[in-house]
Amino acid sequence: MVTPIRKSMTSNWHTRRTNETMRLLVTTIVGVIFGFFLGVSFPALSLTKVNISSNIFPSIDLSYIEDKYSGLSTQALLNVWSSLKGRRGFSRKFNNTKIWVPTNPRGAERLPPGVIVAESDLYTRRLWGLPGEDLIVKPRYLFTFTVGYEQRYNIDAAVKKLSENFTILLFHYDGRASEWDEFEWSKRSIHVSVRKQTKWWYAKRFLHPDIVAPFDYVFIWDEDLGVENFDAEEYIKLVRKHGLDISQPGLSLDSGMTWQMTRRQEESEVHKDTEERPGWCTDPHLPPCAAFVEIMAPVFSRDAWRCVWHMIQNDLVHGWGLDFALRKCVEPAHEKIGVVDSQWIVHQTVPSLGNQGKAEKGKAPWEGVRERCRNEWTLFQDRMTAAEKAYFISMGIDPPNSTSR
Repeated sequence: MVTPIRKSMTSNWHTRRTNETMRLLVTTIVGVIFGFFLGVSFPALSLTKVNISSNIFPSIDLSYIEDKYSGLSTQALLNVWSSLKGRRGFSRKFNNTKIWVPTNPRGAERLPPGVIVAESDLYTRRLWGLPGEDLIVKPRYLFTFTVGYEQRYNIDAAVKKLSENFTILLFHYDGRASEWDEFEWSKRSIHVSVRKQTKWWYAKRFLHPDIVAPFDYVFIWDEDLGVENFDAEEYIKLVRKHGLDISQPGLSLDSGMTWQMTRRQEESEVHKDTEERPGWCTDPHLPPCAAFVEIMAPVFSRDAWRCVWHMIQNDLVHGWGLDFALRKCVEPAHEKIGVVDSQWIVHQTVPSLGNQGKAEKGKAPWEGVRERCRNEWTLFQDRMTAAEKAYFISMGIDPPNSTSR
């Protein structure tokens, strides 16, 4: 009985071993065949289309390698990658390093602070040489005029009185910018040309505080101003002396209709208040008796302009009403706003921009322009009143004109 059992067990063991050998042989053959076809087809595959784990190829731009080393075999590409990895010092510990600085300017939080340039300038640069050698002199003041070509001789007279401390910027409302090259200084100036636009439209779009930040003072002048008795350098000395952040030159007594505040007072260097018609000033420290200049020839310090620029409305292009609100940008306004009498100008009252309007409904072009000016004044006052009221209410304070106070 013992012998038959032993033979059966031995037979089964040999049969099972034979089957496993055959299975291994078949698997090996299939694997070799599969590997052969895979090896043939793999070089034609794009590495960028293969989802390779980041643990295998961390921080590598495969498309860059493919483009730069096109035509190489897959193995060669992998060898290139391995070489780049070693040469560039890739380290797994930097894979997830990201920069985020909340105090950076909005939109630049991902940049290292040391590379950020938050402000710009209007200094023109050469196309050659070293950047550090571009500027022999850095002008400290910006003088802007909004001009039409017909007033070129008036502007020429004004610019010729300015020193190299001034950058000249002309805003052209008639589209004739290139014709100003008859003046040598024009070739060194900056020109911006958009047809039928006002100086406040230009100022809002091209005089952002971060663009004009290098300048101590910004002059934003009309084109019809006589400057025979005006010296810009002396003017700035007086502005500094009297602590004026917002100012204008006094207007000659023959300058036509103007506010009493902006008329020249012959016996003074600077004045900061005046007497107007009875009932016009409810407070001697408020416009138009104080804290007031007109919008034809204002001069702003850097800090004052940063505030005023934000107050200019995009759609209210004539600036009417702005002169009464300038006081909100300096404190105390009746001390920081004034008129320089000893450096005075003449308002020639040339309605050139008014003629850029359009005749409609039987009205002349200038009439339509003047009507919009008045409408904008009302709109600006309404917006300022509503904004102040909303602020006080949000702070739990009764608005100044509230009947509950």
